[in-house]
Amino acid sequence: MRRRLLAVLIVLMGVAVLLLSVPLAGSLAQSRTEHLLLQRRADAARFADLADRLRTPTDRAELSAEIDRYAELYGAAVLVEDAAGHPVARAGRGAAAKAAAGAVDAGSGALTGRPTAQLPTIWPWGPTTVVLAEPVGQDERVSGAVVLAAPTDAARRDVTVRSALIAAGALAAFVTAALVAVGITRWLMRPVRDLDRAVEKLAAGSLQARAASDTGPPELRRLRRHFNSMAEAVADSVGRQRDFVADASHQLRNPLATLVLQLENIEPHLGPGPGRAEFARALDETERLGELLDGLLALARVESGSAALTDQDLSAEVRERATAWESVFRKTGIDLTADVEDGLRGRVLPDAVGRVLDALLDNAAKFLPPGSRVEVHATLRDGTVVVRVADDGPGVPADQLPTLIRRFVRGAQHQNVPGSGLGLAIADEIARLSGGRLTIGHNTPRGLAVELLLPESEARR
Repeated sequence: MRRRLLAVLIVLMGVAVLLLSVPLAGSLAQSRTEHLLLQRRADAARFADLADRLRTPTDRAELSAEIDRYAELYGAAVLVEDAAGHPVARAGRGAAAKAAAGAVDAGSGALTGRPTAQLPTIWPWGPTTVVLAEPVGQDERVSGAVVLAAPTDAARRDVTVRSALIAAGALAAFVTAALVAVGITRWLMRPVRDLDRAVEKLAAGSLQARAASDTGPPELRRLRRHFNSMAEAVADSVGRQRDFVADASHQLRNPLATLVLQLENIEPHLGPGPGRAEFARALDETERLGELLDGLLALARVESGSAALTDQDLSAEVRERATAWESVFRKTGIDLTADVEDGLRGRVLPDAVGRVLDALLDNAAKFLPPGSRVEVHATLRDGTVVVRVADDGPGVPADQLPTLIRRFVRGAQHQNVPGSGLGLAIADEIARLSGGRLTIGHNTPRGLAVELLLPESEARR
């Protein structure tokens, strides 16, 4: 938008400069042309006066000498005609002489008593010669005409210099206007860019994002205030919601723990029979409810956490968690291997990679049958740290893959496996808050592959 606004302003200012400079240059060229006409008409009038007083050969000689000196001094050509259009005297040579000899219309007009009233406008590129005529005599006593062809070199130089000055002034005005346009554009767009960044951060989940710029037009400043008020309201609403979930989960844990304890105390007093099986199912449900509350508490803590991102050694963290889970997988009969590239670093939430790996490996330990294989890889790919957990288990149907990171979602084949359905949702939230993302797909040739993608630390680049 900034470039488009700047382009529009520059085009408008360029058009305005052209609309001012072109007519000004034309006016100056016309003024110089009129000045040349006045000069040369005065000279032609003097020659016409001399021609009107021709009586003797001496007068003719004086006229010839006068126009010869004039032609030599100014590089012009002069032709004096009688009433019949026959040459009486002439001077000059070259292009000016040809122009004077060919000026039939100018001479004919002067013979009717009409002097040249207008010349073609002089521009830097031409014309190189102008022709004008002056009648000899007055009114009905017109006895001839003086045709004068004058070069326009001096006039064209003057017009060129003036045009160059106008062009330089126009260029300076355009540059000044462009600089002003850049300043205006920055002034207008600074609050817009600030709002755009704040909206982007808010959309990414940073509820503390605010528009800080207080410059620009009053309308944009008012929009900034309204946006900040809206952001405050959104942050307050989400905060209250998260606090409610955390408080409710925490408050429910105490009576739930008491209920579990009471159920366990009742168990020794139950005799054999159908009631004992129902009691076992009730105890399992209370334990599942406890896991659900623990998951809700963990998710609320992650979403409301304000911990700063820190530079961490991701290679060491992946190796440490893989080592910690080896004994668990060994007991369940699942083979766990880890292939970790050295020197991987990222700027993430504290223990982010560890908590995500715990969620992924916990799911693998719960859902994979004995004899399965789980591989953990950590490598750098196009400036992104990729932590991949892949297995060769039964996998998940393609239509269920997008739903796995939703809260409380579990596969139909895993409904009886202990868990709350919040593990991948928590892992995805941790990845997002760390500036990365979690992707879930099929492994080749079979199984499930989950990738944690995190930006590489600037310190390593």
